[in-house]
Amino acid sequence: MARKTIVEGIRITRIGLVYIVLALVVGVAAANTGNNALYIVEALLLAVLVLSGLASRRNVARLDVDLELPDDAHANEPFVARLRLRNRDRWTARRLIVVEGIAEGEPVLVPYLGRRAEESGELKAMIKRRGVFEVPFVHLSSVFPFGFFRKGLRVRQDAAMTVFPEIFPAGPDVAGRAARIGDRAARHRGRGHELFNLRRYQAGDERRGIHWKQTARTGDLIFMEREAESGRRLTIVLDNAVGELSGEAELQRFETLVSEAATAAHEALRQGYEVELRTRDARIPLAAGATQRYRIMCELARVAPRPRTREPLEPAASQAPELRLAMNRPLRTAGAAG
Repeated sequence: MARKTIVEGIRITRIGLVYIVLALVVGVAAANTGNNALYIVEALLLAVLVLSGLASRRNVARLDVDLELPDDAHANEPFVARLRLRNRDRWTARRLIVVEGIAEGEPVLVPYLGRRAEESGELKAMIKRRGVFEVPFVHLSSVFPFGFFRKGLRVRQDAAMTVFPEIFPAGPDVAGRAARIGDRAARHRGRGHELFNLRRYQAGDERRGIHWKQTARTGDLIFMEREAESGRRLTIVLDNAVGELSGEAELQRFETLVSEAATAAHEALRQGYEVELRTRDARIPLAAGATQRYRIMCELARVAPRPRTREPLEPAASQAPELRLAMNRPLRTAGAAG
């Protein structure tokens, strides 16, 4: 089904303006001299001008476009949106169609689109701010056939995408600190899979924990202590109770804080950690993998400043190592006791 379209007026290009001035000069000369040859030239110039306007209007008629936005896009990071342009006209082709869908994106030129044909392409763009980004229209335009006029058409889309916070490069301190917290703060005995220590077997130890190779080598029963699973866990606590932000500098500080949380989550999940996110608005429980990354990034894309409060943001019940981020105090960390 064809989408709703809004037809724009014809705009004169620089080339068209020069052409019109030339036609006026020839017209004045023909009127002053009465030269029939100049009248014929003037008639041809005006005919070409009218033909150009009609052809330009026809060239954007009966076009339809679909824009498919990506599910995973971060602020200040280039992304690609897919588009499909269709010509619904059964009689004539379309030429020199320029497609623009996102203000910050690069326009796409479709040189030729045949009758009843469809063309797929990619629209490259980059959005500077996180949050929900809406694309109400895709703009089509053309200067066909002579470049005198630019005719435009807006095709309604009502598309939207969630832009995740900016991910800082791999070297920032916050990402490295997140990894160190997860490794260092929670190394203690438990029922995990990683080896924690080898020691002599004691009464009450499970026999399945005996290290038989070391037992045969030493002659004593050697028991394998395992590392607790929380050794690969991390809780990111983002305190967004920052009050009203005044000025661009404070707003940028808050956005940097959100990006630090996103960077830490991205880095920890990439390394296989279970990650939990806590803000004043939500708590996303510990989990790992791509789905958890999507949940956390969606929450961070929506997080907003909240009124200041003296009530502290409670630590996680999971006792996982914590990475705390706040504007009213320097970055600090708290780990579970080993």
